[in-house]
Amino acid sequence: MDTFVIIVISGAIFWFGYDWYSKKIEKLFNIDKKRKTPAYTEGDGVDFVPAKHWSVLFGHHFASIAGAAPIVGPILALSLWGWFPTLLWIVFGTVFIGGVHDFSSLIISVRHKGSSVADIAQDTISKRAKIIFLSFVWITLILIISVFVWICAKTLVTKPEIVIPSLGLIPLAIVVGYLMYNRKLNQAGVTIFGLVALAGLVFLGEKFPIALSYRPIFVWSVLLLIYSFFASVMPVQILLQPRDYLSAFLLLFGLLFGYIGLIFYNPQTNFPAYIGWKAHNMSTLWPVLFITVACGAISGFHSLVASGTTSKQIANERHARRIGYGGMVMEAVLATMAVLVVATGFSKASDLSMYMAEAGKGPVGAFGFAYGKVTEGFLGKYGVAFAILVLNGFILTTLDSATRIGRYLTQELFRVKNRFLSTLVIVALSGWLGLSGQWNEIWPIFGSANQLIAALTLIVVSGWLLGKRKHLRYTMLPTMFMVVTTLTGLIYKLIEYGRTKNFILFFIALVLLGLAFFVLYEAIEEIRKMKLKRVRM
Repeated sequence: MDTFVIIVISGAIFWFGYDWYSKKIEKLFNIDKKRKTPAYTEGDGVDFVPAKHWSVLFGHHFASIAGAAPIVGPILALSLWGWFPTLLWIVFGTVFIGGVHDFSSLIISVRHKGSSVADIAQDTISKRAKIIFLSFVWITLILIISVFVWICAKTLVTKPEIVIPSLGLIPLAIVVGYLMYNRKLNQAGVTIFGLVALAGLVFLGEKFPIALSYRPIFVWSVLLLIYSFFASVMPVQILLQPRDYLSAFLLLFGLLFGYIGLIFYNPQTNFPAYIGWKAHNMSTLWPVLFITVACGAISGFHSLVASGTTSKQIANERHARRIGYGGMVMEAVLATMAVLVVATGFSKASDLSMYMAEAGKGPVGAFGFAYGKVTEGFLGKYGVAFAILVLNGFILTTLDSATRIGRYLTQELFRVKNRFLSTLVIVALSGWLGLSGQWNEIWPIFGSANQLIAALTLIVVSGWLLGKRKHLRYTMLPTMFMVVTTLTGLIYKLIEYGRTKNFILFFIALVLLGLAFFVLYEAIEEIRKMKLKRVRM
């Protein structure tokens, strides 16, 4: 099928979602541009800092939610069930579920002094639900960090030419942040300087690849964990905001080049549109596809970013829709490109599976290879390296954002006031799990936990709206779909881990399932009580 037709149809649906549907959602929350946000009312110069411009915060939010998931998840789904069901879930899941989830979790956090969604559960459900939700999210964040540490380390090993630009982006971002916040130079001029310097880093990386000889994945993983520790305790305006802002431009160029290649250089999808209901690994399309494609359609991690870091930096409530809902749409555009690039680069499911299995290249390697083919006509040999660089930049962002959020939750859950100690706890546990190297085993449980957070977040949002006497037509159906789908998926994985005697993941899945059922029970009880109150009134 011609990719141009697919791009036009999916683009039109995305535009409908952002330009019309999201405005319907926005009206439920009575946006007030004059109401002061937590960035001002709770300002502390470390975490609560108003972004210089909404585009800077959009860059942070988008870079943090993107990571590797909107590429890895869709490509895994594509290899198992075909590109058509994968794209259907990405497009319609984003418009009617993911965008609603991201925007609403951001705005209710802004209304609660930048509190996490888990913390807000105390007001909308119960104190016990808050503690259970916090525990659930805390475990899931450790899974997220462990997965992305291993994936990022693997890309640095397989593509040594991206080491210089990936790591060089860190000091470059500090310089950009200094020029924007301390010297207060023109934002456009500083942006151009940063992008030109980044292009120079890409050139240097190609000329001077850095390859480690001694246990490279282990060494890179340790260095990435150390980086995550320091990045997560630094004031946001020093590294987080400017680095994510530059990374967003990097991805925008990646999207632009990818779509140019799809339209003008490699316009036909050769991959099967639909492979079958049951994949070769015996996974069924429902519920497993909806868990495998986590980011790109809906992701619980997005609510953690929205209510963990973004709500503490947003300068005006009217920016919430463009950052929350708009960021989700932009991620879906990325996921769509990843699906189409691989669908044009490989003609058979067996070819894609063999390539991913070859030397552990995985979905990241498959994406880089296919992107290189699509952009070869105008990027030449730099296409593959550029694709992996874009991906790696966002993995680094996800790593330190997740670690920072984990620090907030550790402080809240265990009453640890010291931000250095609470960060160390998160880094140590994530490192212990991630250094096992079994990312492909951890990924399915991460997907299940991640989607359950999305389901629980929608429950909290619905409870919040119910408490404000707002209608629930935009949140209840997505909530019910996500709850049923993700609980079924987690039970599915629990049975699989028990059958294969994978006791560590079996235990993790069992704990997550138990916590999810407790929160669900508390929510149902609270809704029942609220309805009884209304009847008596």
